[in-house]
Amino acid sequence: MIGREDPITGQAIFAFVTLRAGNDGSEELSKELREHVVKAIGSIARPKTIMFTPELPKTRSGKIMRRLLRDIANGVPLGDTTTLADSSVVESIRTASASGKDD
Repeated sequence: MIGREDPITGQAIFAFVTLRAGNDGSEELSKELREHVVKAIGSIARPKTIMFTPELPKTRSGKIMRRLLRDIANGVPLGDTTTLADSSVVESIRTASASGKDD
């Protein structure tokens, strides 16, 4: 989860979700995940947007690059991507984000 600029609240929660193989994201699953967050943490933590991704961008050592996820969510140019293990992951997320495939 990262913060995304929001005109009403200033920042809103944007969640990138990677599902296990064989599972597909849907509006119903998005609603279920939002409600699970409300029950587990509270309504203040409910994600405004959930985006299902095949994988998350990671460094060669396996750390998730949250900075890149924040840039993608906010639609700003990406910074340095030289430490990525697989740069195609970022492109697939950016393409999905640009086409509006997030909930």
